[in-house]
Amino acid sequence: MKIEDFMLPCPSKKFLGIDCFGCGTQRAIALVLEGKFSEAFHMFPAVYTLLLFFVFVAVNFIDKKRNYGQILIFLAIVNSLIMVFSYFYKHYF
Repeated sequence: MKIEDFMLPCPSKKFLGIDCFGCGTQRAIALVLEGKFSEAFHMFPAVYTLLLFFVFVAVNFIDKKRNYGQILIFLAIVNSLIMVFSYFYKHYF
């Protein structure tokens, strides 16, 4: 069994036939876990900012004394911008 056997299909791609802004996220995270860092970036360029965002979400739940709200908002905006730009770059250039 491989990790790809447990990945969820993209509803947008499955029902509409078009990629969404997050298409490739699961495969990119799997590639990072396998140590294929450049392939993960080519699959989904926002994978590293997304993983950093998840790390700060976890730290926010663990460390209640500090406020990580501004960092989380900044990372969410950066991640969203990378996702939008990479989506349009992939489809139009």
